[in-house]
Amino acid sequence: MCDFATRIVGFAYSVAMNNDAVRLDRGPLLKLSIMMFLQYAIWGAWLPLFYAWLTEFKGFSGQQAGTLFGVAAIGALIAPFLAGQIADRWFATEKFLALSHLLGAVLIWMLPNVETYTQILVFGLLYSILYSPTLSLTNSIAFHHIADSDRDFSRVRLWGTVGWIVVGIGMGQWLLRHHLPEAGETIRQARVAGMTDAFRVSAVLGGILGVFCFFLPHTPPAESKEPFAAKRALVEILLNRKLLVLFLVSFPISCVHQFYFVRTEGFLGSLKMATPTIDAIFGVGGGPMTIGQISEIAILALIPFALGFMNKKWLLLVGLAAYALRFFVFAHVSSSLVVFLALALHGLCFGCFFFVAFMIVDEETTTDVRATAQSFYSLIIFGLGVIVGNFFAGYVDGLAGAKESNPEFYQTLFGIPMWVSIACFAALFLFYPLNQKTLKEASRTK
Repeated sequence: MCDFATRIVGFAYSVAMNNDAVRLDRGPLLKLSIMMFLQYAIWGAWLPLFYAWLTEFKGFSGQQAGTLFGVAAIGALIAPFLAGQIADRWFATEKFLALSHLLGAVLIWMLPNVETYTQILVFGLLYSILYSPTLSLTNSIAFHHIADSDRDFSRVRLWGTVGWIVVGIGMGQWLLRHHLPEAGETIRQARVAGMTDAFRVSAVLGGILGVFCFFLPHTPPAESKEPFAAKRALVEILLNRKLLVLFLVSFPISCVHQFYFVRTEGFLGSLKMATPTIDAIFGVGGGPMTIGQISEIAILALIPFALGFMNKKWLLLVGLAAYALRFFVFAHVSSSLVVFLALALHGLCFGCFFFVAFMIVDEETTTDVRATAQSFYSLIIFGLGVIVGNFFAGYVDGLAGAKESNPEFYQTLFGIPMWVSIACFAALFLFYPLNQKTLKEASRTK
């Protein structure tokens, strides 16, 4: 592991674990932290270069690659009705996670040998059905076993970001140093072809997590008179003003979130920010955007301290303001230094908005539907948001004129999501209740 990645792990560990003011049950906490590390390392091993692998190595068009990413979001759409129902009603969550990751590991190991586009579409659909539900269920199992979500959840979840960064940089360095071009190949082609290694690493990590899940704290399904968990969860969401406003605002934000992941790499390239020096630090596929994940670790570590003096509504608003500011910089500032600083706003965007939203969903739903409620929220941000966001980004791309050499191109491309973020900020400020007790708080006072 490179020294840079080691320092990231050391920083996260010192912040998350070595706080004398915090007393945690280290046994479950350690297991949950390892779970989060592996959960996101599985994804981070291959996702940063997957688009390039599809278009540059496999030879598929950008439209075909975009369709595949949309198909991959289908797993999040069915998660509340399948994974949530199983975890909340029929099956221990840790066992469901184990089987999902073991089967997913088999699929991702086989993926490099799949040749046709139709076959890759089928594989992508099957893998999304197995992997996407685990994103919400790992949150659910963590909430179930931590004593204080405001204090403890960020210290568990930040290890997911560490896992993403460590394996991403590790794979990037591997591709940089061990996949040199052969006759007739460019350096880029040789490294993208090396994505086969990334799939293998992801499969091995998935197998390890699948086995490890059998040793996670037991999380049995809850007893309930309502056999269909999705119905009960939907009722709770619709009748709770906090959750309803949060879900309605999260959808457009998850759509514009796609602009960051889909178009930022090209934008940075137009500013000549992707250089051999950057590759030497972060590896192939990492690049300047890695600064956003690093800042995410710091923000997640600081969330418990922020909650000591700040209401969750204000944290949500900070996250939305960070979205608007980042898109403003991308649209109207051409300074590489300012853009680089704006990349660090990703920590505030994710940590103060989506991460805090996960906590609110847990607080505002009853015990017997929390896994399903988390799956419904994942449906919004990993399912509908990804699908609609990709189409929306394509539509805005057309409005911008699709001429990336034109300075006005990025003003339109990032200006529209900036205004969407501002509108979401206003909606949350006006309609999200400030002082209403959470469901957990109300139950304690009865």
